[in-house]
Amino acid sequence: MGLSPSSYPQGLAHRAIYCSRTLNLRSIQAIGYDMDYTLIHYDVNAWEGKAYAYGLQWLREAGCPVEGLKFDPDLVIRGLIVDKQLGNLVKVDRFGYVKRAMHGTRLLSWSELRETYGRELVNLKNEARYGFLNTLFSVSEAVMYMQMVDRMDTGEIPPQVVAASYEALWTLVSKALYRTHVEGKLKAEIIQDPSSYVELDPDMAQTLLDQKRAGKTLMLITNSDYQYTDRMMSHAYDRYLEAEGMTWRDIFDMVIVQARKPDFFSYNQSLYEVVTPDGLMRPVMRAAKGGLFCGGSARMVEAALGMEGDDILYVGDHIYTDAALAKIHFRWRTALIVRELEDEIEALAAGREHRRKLKELMNKKELVGDLFNNLRLARQRLVAADGVNDSPADSLRRDESSINATLAQLLMVMERLDAKIGPMLERDGREFNERWGYLSRAGLNDKSQFTRQIEKYADIYTSRVSNFLRYTPYSYFRSPSQSLAHDRNVSPRSALTLYDDNGCESSGSFDANEYTEY
Repeated sequence: MGLSPSSYPQGLAHRAIYCSRTLNLRSIQAIGYDMDYTLIHYDVNAWEGKAYAYGLQWLREAGCPVEGLKFDPDLVIRGLIVDKQLGNLVKVDRFGYVKRAMHGTRLLSWSELRETYGRELVNLKNEARYGFLNTLFSVSEAVMYMQMVDRMDTGEIPPQVVAASYEALWTLVSKALYRTHVEGKLKAEIIQDPSSYVELDPDMAQTLLDQKRAGKTLMLITNSDYQYTDRMMSHAYDRYLEAEGMTWRDIFDMVIVQARKPDFFSYNQSLYEVVTPDGLMRPVMRAAKGGLFCGGSARMVEAALGMEGDDILYVGDHIYTDAALAKIHFRWRTALIVRELEDEIEALAAGREHRRKLKELMNKKELVGDLFNNLRLARQRLVAADGVNDSPADSLRRDESSINATLAQLLMVMERLDAKIGPMLERDGREFNERWGYLSRAGLNDKSQFTRQIEKYADIYTSRVSNFLRYTPYSYFRSPSQSLAHDRNVSPRSALTLYDDNGCESSGSFDANEYTEY
């Protein structure tokens, strides 16, 4: 993001493809796509709002008090972590330290945060306690859970409905949303009126056609059933393929529905071929190009294509079921679709001046702090020297008194700087989300856990599949040089030379008169 706008396709940074690990599209022989929130993008407020409404109805029928609750999509963002033990929602940095937290719908203060998580690191391997919001499908579930935590805290939920524990409440809410999907009411409604839920992208069809005509084998691998998949894909793609005399089915060399990811990447499941338009299936032993299948496994796909590992690129929106497992188990190359990236980039641009001022204050505090610490050390040495050398006691006391007075002044300066820095840290990232700040950052200088997961499991990431149209199917994506803490331009001129995040020399310097305003 440090490049000039002209460095991006059509000068649009929010429509660029970003690279974590170098990827040469020329060497990719097959590209597999997820469907929901990847090839098909939903209006989050409409889709998740409807899922929330059905989930709320299920909770009402189960005996939960849900009157007055409304879907609030701004309450959560992707990449947060549910603490099922404490009924909290937390944002952590790449190391697992909690930077912001919310109990129910109330943000925790800094003191509460420190008291609750000061000695803990969030470990996502502890799935019994923590749940990672991997995808936009998690929004409705998390919103409902945090609202119900408020109801549990006020004692409004009858004990016969759910045990008085946040873990049990999470199980109940998850069940409500799961039933919404399993019973098919939600998708049945969307099938009847897809235009109210699906956001059309005219560039998507041409993107896929370019890849296909460049010799790539294209696959659709989705957890959705055939009827739903056919309806959504027909609605979103066929209108743009009519001039080619094609339908969406003609684009893909293999289609797998009800793939049951993540098991698709972990186990060999039974495979069925869909043989009639209404979804009638028959069991088969192996997949083949040109077929429409249900179930199966990634290993069957590799066998059918005669490809493996980094011959295949898989594109999806779920960091775990689409990216992590494909990379861990099969070494497939991976691309993550993060639709919020468009708003994130706009927010980062809007907040750049705020962050510049904030970092300037932090640099000033660091300089004052360094001076404060050096004076403390000088005082320490002065006191230790009392009685050892021949300096008069009165002179030593005068020196110590002068140092103490300066220390008191510097302490006041740091307190005044803190009074400015604190509120600015709280406001940082509000251009993206009022409560949680930026999607990609946790704190002023560190990455969020979500960003760390992207770097670890997604070779490239972008906001939508059609962004590939801004590149060629033969593009070579190179990851930027990774800077290290010691990998900076060290200047021999001054020990107090400052550097910005890119290792460039800053104009920051220390001037005692500059701090009188604080």
